[in-house]
Amino acid sequence: MLEARYHELQAALDWFGVAGLPDTALRLAGTLVSFWIATKRIDEGDAWFDRALTDPQVTGLTLARALYDHGYLVFWAGRYELAERRFRESLALGEREGDPSLQALALAGLARVAINTDVREAVRLLRQAQVVTAGLDDADLGRSSALHVLGVALQMAGDFTAAREVMSARLEMGRSRGDEFVVWSESANLSMVERQLGNFDRAEDLSREALALCARRADVMATAWMFNGLAAVTAARGRFERAATLHGLAAAQLDRAGGEWPADERAQYEETLAALGAHLSADVLERFRSRGSAMTAQAALTYALS
Repeated sequence: MLEARYHELQAALDWFGVAGLPDTALRLAGTLVSFWIATKRIDEGDAWFDRALTDPQVTGLTLARALYDHGYLVFWAGRYELAERRFRESLALGEREGDPSLQALALAGLARVAINTDVREAVRLLRQAQVVTAGLDDADLGRSSALHVLGVALQMAGDFTAAREVMSARLEMGRSRGDEFVVWSESANLSMVERQLGNFDRAEDLSREALALCARRADVMATAWMFNGLAAVTAARGRFERAATLHGLAAAQLDRAGGEWPADERAQYEETLAALGAHLSADVLERFRSRGSAMTAQAALTYALS
């Protein structure tokens, strides 16, 4: 529905700006961030935020949230320096305005960047977010985001038991609230943990559920991550030719989305590639990866869920 009426949303963004309502324009843009990410429009959203954030009328919590939204948007394209700057600016404003939820959002953003180079620092930032939001419900946006990233950081730190606990709690919350975003994101992350714990049936079930939900949302980038998870568990089962096909289509899907692997997905991608290289000859590996990368989006989804 958003795709069909996107031109109207663009017109609305422009109209609010001309009408001297930048706060309203930024709130609308914030709701479009996930759409821009999912539909290969990160550059478009980035350019819009660059223009809008120069408006001197935008202040306080509206500005703080817009800075976070811009950082979150460009993070998925691998623009980590800009993302980190925006998250720090957002955090400073959130602290000044005394908004714990927004502070937690910004801390979670900073942790996303830190995971690439310093997992310990990421965990520290996320524990700080937990302290800041101690009086809030786990479903609060800032606290929820921090808990989500905490599960990823713990997994990357090798603390699979703690990661499973955090992810399972969030998955249960998502199911009880009918929140599909939480369900697919935590299913995908928990699949990674269960695979590393040797629970391949559980890992595959979670990956397939996450993939089906992402496909229904037409989320191109997230679907690439789901293919990546299925490739990993398929390789762990010893089905190397099928895993190589899934691995190839995961790479092609990410390329179509115009994004970069987040740290945990990149580690999983490289681990799977190493496993495939140890069991398949170079020409066989390349043939099956090429087969996957040549599939159309619909053919790839049919193959992955078959």
